[in-house]
Amino acid sequence: MPGATPAQLPANVPVVETPDLILRGYRETDFEALAAFGASERSRFVGGPMDRWASWRALLAGMGHWVLRGYGMWMVEHRETGAVAGRVGVIFNESWDEPELGWHIFDGFEGQGYAYQACLAARDHAARHMGLDGVISYIAAENARSRRLAERLGCVHERDGTLLDQPCQVWRHPKLAETAAETKGQADD
Repeated sequence: MPGATPAQLPANVPVVETPDLILRGYRETDFEALAAFGASERSRFVGGPMDRWASWRALLAGMGHWVLRGYGMWMVEHRETGAVAGRVGVIFNESWDEPELGWHIFDGFEGQGYAYQACLAARDHAARHMGLDGVISYIAAENARSRRLAERLGCVHERDGTLLDQPCQVWRHPKLAETAAETKGQADD
């Protein structure tokens, strides 16, 4: 129905909150931010730049992933402003080796720790509630910012690989038990 905007779609997307962010399902009103990211050079590591039609398909694919797999990418909303700050979540597309934690932070929200905050929340939720523990991230070797984020998240470069016929690095995220042991060790220091 034109003009109707549901709270979020699909209905099975859990809301995950951090101090600065709300990870939530999709809204049609998210499209303009997604299309702006898709058209920008910032999207070059995730299949872009792309036209509006490809961005529309990406929005629908994000919703469909939740329906098909029961997990997927969340829209990342900046709590204070309500602006769409990016997408983060776990995807397992056709031809992927295994589920991947991915992130896209939109223009104006990078460099503020939001990707780290969103990834930690998404990874923790996926491990605790979706049985997705110790996932991977595919990262282009030349994507220095994503490699630094992976290191900050405690990931290790596991191997070189290919994704969609493009060379990439496969980074392994720590399992929940490993991060809990590390956090306990830091508290004991």
